[in-house]
Amino acid sequence: MKRKVGLLGGTFNPPHIGHLVIAQQVLQKAQLDEIRFLPNQVPPHKRSDKTVSAKQRLRMLEGSVSGNPDFKIEKIELQREGVSYTYDTIKEMTKRDPEIEYSFIIGGDMIEYLPNWFRIDELMEMVHFIGVNRPDYSCETPYRLQFVEVPDLSISSSFIREAVKNNESIRYLVTDEVYRIIKEEKLYG
Repeated sequence: MKRKVGLLGGTFNPPHIGHLVIAQQVLQKAQLDEIRFLPNQVPPHKRSDKTVSAKQRLRMLEGSVSGNPDFKIEKIELQREGVSYTYDTIKEMTKRDPEIEYSFIIGGDMIEYLPNWFRIDELMEMVHFIGVNRPDYSCETPYRLQFVEVPDLSISSSFIREAVKNNESIRYLVTDEVYRIIKEEKLYG
């Protein structure tokens, strides 16, 4: 029987409790064996932020997931140069680990954006999609996916970056370790 692994991709700039809540809820409700956080190098749908390095984002993510044995980090996209397309990542991962059944976890914003994904029709044949609700998005798509209801947390990495920039508190929006790294390295200020 294949292991069931959920992939939660993103820039994680910074990782926050919303990411952790989504991962835990999907792990349990979709009956997965583990969740792998998949930090990307350069996402095709966002402009790159050069103020925080991939190494710093990875360090924050490692701090976020360190307390949960069911959470791992998949570094495949950080090891590639250029834009990170999910199609290329899934193709490489399924070739590398054919004994694993991957599910790709996406929020409502990405559910609506699916028709614009690179090689989406082929990708739909390669990986199972799990969609989760996100405030202010309809989660409607012509593509098949499993839907998992998660608590509505209106937290985003951009909100956290803006709060730090404005010298506002981000306590309890990120883990203690991420909070410490942001403060020590003076990120987002």
